This record gives sequence, structure tokens and C-alpha cells, in this order.
Amino acid sequence: MTVAAEPAAVWPWLIQIGPGRGGAYTYDWIENLLGLDMHSANTILPQFQNLAVGDTVALGSTGPRMRAQIIEPERALVFVSDDGDWIWSFGLRRTAEGTRLISRNRIRRPGASPLGKFLYALVMEPGSLVMERKMLRGIKQRAERTSVMPGRSDDIAQPSPTDDRSTVGDPSRNR
Repeated sequence: MTVAAEPAAVWPWLIQIGPGRGGAYTYDWIENLLGLDMHSANTILPQFQNLAVGDTVALGSTGPRMRAQIIEPERALVFVSDDGDWIWSFGLRRTAEGTRLISRNRIRRPGASPLGKFLYALVMEPGSLVMERKMLRGIKQRAERTSVMPGRSDDIAQPSPTDDRSTVGDPSRNR
């Protein structure tokens, strides 16, 4: 997904991702049907901006725990499930248009029956693709909302006084 904003405007949305944190910026109602208690934030949440290597994010009460494995601010964020069967990585690459936001998943299903693997491929993979695309679009929309386009400092969007959305560049809005 290409985001018309610098990596610094994308990173805060990415680093706060997760249930009980900033959410997943996707279809919360679907996530909540799965018991994830997901509520996508429309503001940057200062209390979730300090994720450190080794910190975990639980995906629901019975889902996997994802451990932050690599954190390179404004460049890369990689989570690995405690059992090692799921790796979820995000990359931020500066481009002439702003930032290229890349999300990759690798999920192994050791021990799954052939039928289980087939059903997973038939239902979960397409569903995951739809949810991930929505997540990337959600991050894009939030990062672009009040961001400066690369090379265009005169292009700052000014939020209205009734807008409760925050930005990294305006500490007075981070409440």
C-alpha cells in the first residue's frame, strides 16, 4: 500500500496495533465475532508508542501471543507467535510518493490434517487477505489525514476544532 506521508507519520499507527491497544484498523465487527475485542483507534495513543523487543500482544483470550521480535522505528516491525508458527512483518520504505507500507504473513500449520489445511486455504486465506487490505487502507487513511506530503511542507491538513484525531507532529492533540 502506498501512503502519501512520510514513514514518521505511518509508524505511530503501526506500533500501537493490536487488541486492547490501537486495534487493527480493519472491520472491528468481524474481529469481535472472533472474540478479539478489537476497537480501532482514530487517534495516536501515547501509552502504546513504546513497544519494545520481547513485548507481547495477545490476539484475544485464546488466540496466539505475538512477540515483538524486530523493531526498527520507521522501517520494520516483526511479530512472531510464541509457538513460532506465525511470523507477521511490516516494512516501511520511503518512496517518491511517500511510504510503501508492506505487510507479510507466514503461517505454518504443523500437525493439521490435509482436510484442515484445505479448509484453511479455502476460508482463512481469502478472509485474511480481505482483512489485511482493509487494515493497510485504515493505516493509510489515518497517516494521510494530517500528514505532510513528501517535499510539500505547505500541504499540511488542518484538523477542525471538533476533530478528536491526533497526530504525532502536534503534541497538543495527543490526549
